[in-house]
Amino acid sequence: MIQLEEIDRQLRELSETQDFEIQHLTNGDLSIALYFYSSLINSKLIQERISEPFSSCHSYSEMKNILDAELFCEQVLDEKEVIPKLLEGYSLITLNDTFFSFYSSKVINDKVDYAKNEASVQGPPFALTEDSYANINLIRRRYASSNLMVKEKEVGKKPKAKLYVLYDKHVVKETVLQELLQKIDDIQDEFIQASGQLENLLSQKKFNFVPLMLVTERPDRIVFSLSQGKIVILVNGSPFALIAPAVFYDFMSAMDDRYQTYWTGIGLVILRYISLFLTICLPAMYIAVISHNPEIFQVQFALSIAGSRAPVPYSSFVEVLFMLFLIEVLIEASIRLPKYIGSTATTVGGLILGQAAQEAGLVSSVMIIITSTVAIANFVVPINEMSFAIRLVKYPLIVFATLFGILGLISGVFCFLVYLVNLRSYGEPFFRLQFGEHASTNSKKRISG
Repeated sequence: MIQLEEIDRQLRELSETQDFEIQHLTNGDLSIALYFYSSLINSKLIQERISEPFSSCHSYSEMKNILDAELFCEQVLDEKEVIPKLLEGYSLITLNDTFFSFYSSKVINDKVDYAKNEASVQGPPFALTEDSYANINLIRRRYASSNLMVKEKEVGKKPKAKLYVLYDKHVVKETVLQELLQKIDDIQDEFIQASGQLENLLSQKKFNFVPLMLVTERPDRIVFSLSQGKIVILVNGSPFALIAPAVFYDFMSAMDDRYQTYWTGIGLVILRYISLFLTICLPAMYIAVISHNPEIFQVQFALSIAGSRAPVPYSSFVEVLFMLFLIEVLIEASIRLPKYIGSTATTVGGLILGQAAQEAGLVSSVMIIITSTVAIANFVVPINEMSFAIRLVKYPLIVFATLFGILGLISGVFCFLVYLVNLRSYGEPFFRLQFGEHASTNSKKRISG
């Protein structure tokens, strides 16, 4: 039995805030009270569905029949439901000591926007929004299958965050699904606001070098992942989705690869792997050749590099760290500055700093070329999270190359590959070409109900 005194106490506490409103409607001898947050509700919806029908009622029973017949209205049977529903955008209606909750939420960020972090040349330009229902609508329209399952979860401390777990029940691995759902249930952390925060909480190891879940804003990538048997997690209020399990190839492939011709797609993937190698190994290779193994290059090329370094007063290790520090600062500045001046400021700043440093004899001209190549190659990786992780991998290799030369560089790359081979993403090997046994077959099948 619902306790009216407890509800009254809760409503009195809520009335202390400015945007909580209490409105009393009267129609002759009839009266009802409305409780709601004005910042969360759609007042026009309340007027059309509650106020106008109430003005034509002649008895409490007639109004109760209207509320019972209303699609988004239900009777409150537990006083513990009152505050959570009000905070979700419901309006509370009191009718003769009976309470009803009416869903009247005002959704602001449900407009489909263009993808900004994963731009595509030929693919659909649209991205996810901050409203999970709008995102599920986008996904269901593309993945028109009755096998698509949606599970709602609540995680974190109060106020809890709403999650939506999506998967195809016919192709998903049950063991992976149960493991992921269990990890979600085990989360007892602070308020979750973004997909990246949830990814860190779901991570099996805290100090991983590379991400084990893929973060995306593209509905077409989500649909393709569902067809492979992967699991998608949407966080309400976040325009990004989590995809698990993820393999290394997922982070190196763009959706454009599937919209191009076969050889064009293969060529782009090879280009990304070459760029990945350059951004990881090129600074360490420069140190190894300059300081330990100049005999690797031809005499003319080695003398040319030595000539460019003649005015530099310190070792190649310090030179590399100095230039990499400058490029990292420029990258961070380009992200944090307003978009209208960010690209211009960092481009001009990079050109001026590079030219001034070379003319002052602080760095060699070859080092400027290497730094520029590393910075450009790093952003060829299509997934930003992997791109940021790769920025860190080159520094241990620089230390290995400084101490042991080419042998240290080769050993460092080998250790990194061993580390990737040993990684698991929810029981699945991370360092593989495609995901699961369904990858080569289900992705080619037409999605059907």
